[in-house]
Amino acid sequence: MSQSPPSRRATCAACLRAQSACICRWVRPVASPSALLILQHPLEVANAKNSARLLHLSVAGSVLEVGEAFEPARLDALLHADGRVPVLLYPDTPANSQSPAPAPLPAPERIRLVVLDATWRKSRKMLYLNPALRQLPRLALRDMPASHYRIRKAHAPDQLSTLEASAHALGQLAGDGAPFAPLFAAFDGFVEQQAAFVPRLNCSA
Repeated sequence: MSQSPPSRRATCAACLRAQSACICRWVRPVASPSALLILQHPLEVANAKNSARLLHLSVAGSVLEVGEAFEPARLDALLHADGRVPVLLYPDTPANSQSPAPAPLPAPERIRLVVLDATWRKSRKMLYLNPALRQLPRLALRDMPASHYRIRKAHAPDQLSTLEASAHALGQLAGDGAPFAPLFAAFDGFVEQQAAFVPRLNCSA
């Protein structure tokens, strides 16, 4: 007697999660003068604790591209679309000696903020595999408040989620963080929702 294949869980077409775990209720649309490009490592796509999809759905006009080693022409098109100047959100490290010397950034309307959505180890690999990313001017966040990302372990209190770091960076580029405050409220709701699905031990990180 043949068995019918198991039924697949209904999936939300927007957030790509199971309907029972849909995060669309936390989406808070915000407009940013700077464009946003999220380069997401493939291992983060199915991670329920990942905040990049919520960020992408919230920031108008943002682009989310999945990959580790990008085809150079495709990456160049993503970085320089509409003639904007790409700026990588990444801390200064001894290994970025090939990066251009720091220079005044252009007006926020001309900037494309490039964000790597990956663990620190995987983000370093993405930089190694994509020379064009290593050549970009960098924006480093300093003196940030403690992260609210209690559902994922961090090595330091100021290690932020992709959404938190991007929201702070977009506010820094715009010269006003107030328009991006809804992103933090959305993130808090998202964290509370995800905390219900993870062991208490993981929520204390």
